[in-house]
Amino acid sequence: MPIARTVRGAVSGLRSLRSLHSLWQRWFLWVLLAVLVVALLATVVWLAGRHEVEQVQTVLDRDTADAVSDLRSGLQRNAQSLRASQAVGLDRERWPVEAAALLREHREWLRLEWRDGALRTLAAVDTPYRRRVFEDASRGPEQPDVTLACAAARKTGAPAYSSSHYVPFTPSGGLEVMELCLPVEGGGYLVATYSLRDTLIELVAPTLTRGQEVAFTEADGTRLVAIGAARRVGTRVFTAQQLVDLPGATLMLRVDGWRAAPDLFPNLLTGLVTAISIALVSVLVLLARDTRRRLRAEHDLADALAFRKAMEDSVITGLRARDLQGRITYVNPAFCEMVGFSAEELMDHAGDVPYWPTELAQEYRLRQNQRMAGGVPPREGFESIFMHKEGRRFPVLIFEAPLINAQGAQTGWMSASIDLSEQRRIEELSRASQERLQASARLATVGEMASLLSHELTQPLAAIASYASGSLNLLRNAGGGSGGDHGEVAMAVRRIAEQADRAGQVIRSVHDFVRRRDRTREAVAPQALIEAVLPLVRLQARKLGVRVDVHFEERLPRVQCDRTLVEQVLLNLARNAMQAMDLPELSDRVLQLRVSHARAVGESSTALDKTDLRRWIEFSVADRGGGISEETSARLFTPFFTTRPDGMGLGLSLCRTVVEQHGGALAYEPNRPRGTVFRFTLPTA
Repeated sequence: MPIARTVRGAVSGLRSLRSLHSLWQRWFLWVLLAVLVVALLATVVWLAGRHEVEQVQTVLDRDTADAVSDLRSGLQRNAQSLRASQAVGLDRERWPVEAAALLREHREWLRLEWRDGALRTLAAVDTPYRRRVFEDASRGPEQPDVTLACAAARKTGAPAYSSSHYVPFTPSGGLEVMELCLPVEGGGYLVATYSLRDTLIELVAPTLTRGQEVAFTEADGTRLVAIGAARRVGTRVFTAQQLVDLPGATLMLRVDGWRAAPDLFPNLLTGLVTAISIALVSVLVLLARDTRRRLRAEHDLADALAFRKAMEDSVITGLRARDLQGRITYVNPAFCEMVGFSAEELMDHAGDVPYWPTELAQEYRLRQNQRMAGGVPPREGFESIFMHKEGRRFPVLIFEAPLINAQGAQTGWMSASIDLSEQRRIEELSRASQERLQASARLATVGEMASLLSHELTQPLAAIASYASGSLNLLRNAGGGSGGDHGEVAMAVRRIAEQADRAGQVIRSVHDFVRRRDRTREAVAPQALIEAVLPLVRLQARKLGVRVDVHFEERLPRVQCDRTLVEQVLLNLARNAMQAMDLPELSDRVLQLRVSHARAVGESSTALDKTDLRRWIEFSVADRGGGISEETSARLFTPFFTTRPDGMGLGLSLCRTVVEQHGGALAYEPNRPRGTVFRFTLPTA
């Protein structure tokens, strides 16, 4: 259960990491959306303001065009009124009265004059609304503006205007005026003097709106007169100009309009959009504060998850989670390392999984079905076999428990797997150690038995040798019987004496070997060692149908050894080789005995001084039997291990011990095409 809770915590931590990643994505999308919305709102506000500016400018252009139209209409009406005054003819007595009446109707006029063809003043009337501006002496034919206007009027037969000119006052000030000249039938002219300021007031001002200023300017922009509201500080100016093209003169009508600046809310829509923008920015600020809190909390959660993940990755127990359908939903790195498969190869596996051994798949399938059906696993766990990706099998101990979510419902099963391979290896080592201890005890027992046998058999063998010697003496003294029978009996008795003496030497050698006494070593020719055991070898070879081949390398030096023990090693290896060829199906049975200088090939040279191989002589015994299997080779030199029913398992072990006591090495290798070759080395004398 603690493992299940740990895994549930790890899974929830992984989900938190995914949620943290998704939160960052949502936060990025929110910020991007906010930037887009703010940019869109700023664009809308800018476009709305620009649209408002264009609307104001359009209205001002329209008002200016209307003002010019009204100005032209007023000037035409004034010219028609002046023309109508001469319809019944001009009379010197009546004209001043009519002129005064016209001046009262047209406040834009300053003076009306009746001049003859030479432009001399015949009669003149000033406006009643202003003090007298002109002196009669200054109004004569010498006025160039009037002269040009009247010349144009006479030429065209229609009213003509002079260019504007300035009339100073005494002692200071002045007015900007313009002359209108109308030719009279029968000769002469009617001249009306316009005040440009009063013209703007009477003919243009009625069409103006509040917050506008209207002015007459020259073509180069020089302002002549202006009327209207004065511009206030902090306002935005809009300007429109229209050309007033009059016969004989040209004026520019300029209209300036202004609004309060800055124009943040030019209309209701812009104000609404701005309010929404402020609300959105406020929401984003609140969201940012909440996101920072969540990020701090998730950062702490990520630290806790990283700590838990580090602990989980450090355990050597394999963890695995399955859902209620048997699909693997989680594995830790230890489990992946245990079975050799990656997490991607194991996840979402339903049914057979790749680490089930093929021969046990049906059994595991039944066990999983029982578990998915609600079967409760044993609390002490159960053993099973897993298969590594490389194909090797290994034992595991599995503990399994239900996986419960936060609502208390079971969502699957959680299992912890422990690899028992190392435990099994330790148990095997322990068992092997016990066997070695038992073998050592048996060897000690064999040593005691060998000492006892050597002590007990020495006297019978000595008696046999004495009896054999006595028999030979009796045969010599008797001299009876046939010569051939006498010789054969003597030969048999000598053989008995020799073998009894040899048996005594073997027993003494075994006794000294068991007691670890230093034996007297002598320089012996290698051929003599082979020839000493060759009669016994050939005797057994005839019984088994084996051919014995002996090969000696030329000019071999003597070896320093215990002759009796080495002969026993050769005899033991030869007997083993012949017994290995005792197979009914084997017809070609050949035993090869070879003596040569040592060679640096194979395992036989591993214990030798490879820099001076000439100091060693190599003996080899080769057979053509069935060879040695891998299982047998692992325990070949182990004491008491034997493949024969009547064997004791001490022959090869004692042979290796004897060779190693001489400083040499005993090893084996396969014989081509079949069989085995045993080689051992002895030092030269």
